[in-house]
Amino acid sequence: MPKTRKTWRQKLEEEHPEHGKVVDIPPKMQNRFGTGKMLIPKPMDINALINKISKGKLVTVTQIREKLAKDAHANCSCPMTTGIFLRIVAEVAEEDLRNEKREVTPYWRVIKADGSLNEKFPGGAQAQAAHLKKEGHGIESGKGRKPPRVKKFEESLQKL
Repeated sequence: MPKTRKTWRQKLEEEHPEHGKVVDIPPKMQNRFGTGKMLIPKPMDINALINKISKGKLVTVTQIREKLAKDAHANCSCPMTTGIFLRIVAEVAEEDLRNEKREVTPYWRVIKADGSLNEKFPGGAQAQAAHLKKEGHGIESGKGRKPPRVKKFEESLQKL
């Protein structure tokens, strides 16, 4: 019998025994993060943080990771799982938009630390740019292989 694929919403809401745990920073990651504790976040915690971003404001993935880690009394939050769960949040929001839901998680307000857009979001950086333009943000084209960036993004950063 073929295995049915989980929906993005099921992935978002799924309880997993490793999610929400604070673990020792793995040896392979200690060059980057040092020693101490690392949070393996929960997808719903990322979703909740993104829902706190006001219209016209932005946060960076780094801010999200730092806030999650601080709230869990950890030194850092796992960058890999945070990125994966951010993508899941974005996919759920796009599903909700397609289903004509009025209130969706504004994932497009999450940018990279340098102000660049996320190519892994649904529709790529172009779709994220379209959402951000609707909220009044200026977008500058990427140069070479670099993705587009939000102009003067520092002025729009929200504290979490």
